[in-house]
Amino acid sequence: MSALPGNGLYLGLMSGTSLDGVDCALADLSGSPRLVASRFLPYPPDLRSALLALSESGADEIERAGRIAADLAHRYAACVEALLGDTGIAARDIAAIGCHGQTVRHRPEFGFSVQLVNAALLAERTGITVVADFRSRDIAAGGQGAPLVPAFHAACFRDASRHRVVINIGGIANLTDLPAKDAVRGFDSGPGNILLDAWAREALGAERDHGGGLASTGAIIPDLLERMLADEYFGLPPPKSTGRERFNAKWLAANAADRGRAADVQATLAELTARTIAADIGRYCPGAVEAYACGGGVHNADLMRRLRSHLVGRSLATTESLGIHPDWVEAMAFAWLAKRALERSPGNLPEVTGARGPRVLGAIYPA
Repeated sequence: MSALPGNGLYLGLMSGTSLDGVDCALADLSGSPRLVASRFLPYPPDLRSALLALSESGADEIERAGRIAADLAHRYAACVEALLGDTGIAARDIAAIGCHGQTVRHRPEFGFSVQLVNAALLAERTGITVVADFRSRDIAAGGQGAPLVPAFHAACFRDASRHRVVINIGGIANLTDLPAKDAVRGFDSGPGNILLDAWAREALGAERDHGGGLASTGAIIPDLLERMLADEYFGLPPPKSTGRERFNAKWLAANAADRGRAADVQATLAELTARTIAADIGRYCPGAVEAYACGGGVHNADLMRRLRSHLVGRSLATTESLGIHPDWVEAMAFAWLAKRALERSPGNLPEVTGARGPRVLGAIYPA
């Protein structure tokens, strides 16, 4: 491969479990990671519905997946082109794009995890080297393939004198334990926004409960909360990861069959997210004194209030106070992972994923 541009510019593309759209972050990785520019491109309702349908087995999956992968590549390319147009930076000045792709099936217990994107088409459209398929090598080495962002959290947010924990609240919530000296750990704690969004669609006909407005007016339903907390996932020790395969509208319907007032159900779901995050911090990150949140969940004031109330003895802020806006941490992480791939440096943390050892992650599609 030819020498990389010396300016250290990489793009990261992230589209998560919430299925709201694609985050594009332009990062300067020549030194400490720095966000240069960002862009968000929402998914249209038809694409979102198609992706939701692919999260479950159905007819003609191969045809549908292939078409959607190409559609995603064009959409990602449009986001990249818009961001470069905003900044005046040329494609030739970007070392690579790290593209997570859109997860439609995460089954590490069966040896696979599928993140849709036609990476070759994305490279062709943009004229930029693309690194994609980050999870497969870790899974091949016996790991969960997720979460992958803890390595980036460690590179950016670790402190030599303070025990920290990073809370990423997307569709699924994951934690990164950053002790001052010991090994970094990380895992998925369970639902982040995924059940909250599912109930908002049913109860409000909206994509989400903006700011937690509905939840803030409700009261916790104790038996519903107890029933949901009984799910065996919450008792599993790390390494562990999960996704829409487990926590989805069907799971919600099965556990909340008797429903209740819409606001009360929403309040109970918010409490589930906050309580499971806090419980896992207490159980697996007991020495942490500082917590920093990122991801879409930071915009849910009700959820953040609940989380803060359960993190007794620990401060809670967003990653913005550490220098990276919470909306762009994950996208920057995949820019960073792309750089690791081009350098042939490991991108996983075996203590996090359970893999047999460090592995170089990602398939490279040269420009």
